[in-house]
Amino acid sequence: SNYDFISVLFLTFFLLFLALFPGAFNCCTKISDEIPKGILRRVERLEIQKAHGLCHLEAVILYVENKKFCVSPRIRKVKKLMKKMKYKIHRRKLHARKQRRTRITKKKRTEK
Repeated sequence: SNYDFISVLFLTFFLLFLALFPGAFNCCTKISDEIPKGILRRVERLEIQKAHGLCHLEAVILYVENKKFCVSPRIRKVKKLMKKMKYKIHRRKLHARKQRRTRITKKKRTEK
């Protein structure tokens, strides 16, 4: 019937949406205006959530030991951290060390 076709079509699009935007249902819906220093020190990585995306709220997502903290991007300490972490990532890309081949030098046998 027509109804079955529409529901299958809807389900297909829904699953496609989930596959394309895995973060869509993982948004920060509330943000904190302050963050303890202890948490800031242990941040492993951060993500920036933009307001014009799927989440409709500007936030900085801090990841600390499998926990997520949603904070305001306007916090001074968070801004500093963003700069620091961006700088680290940026530098790592610029100075990708070329692996030097270590030459094995054979020791000359001293003949008696």
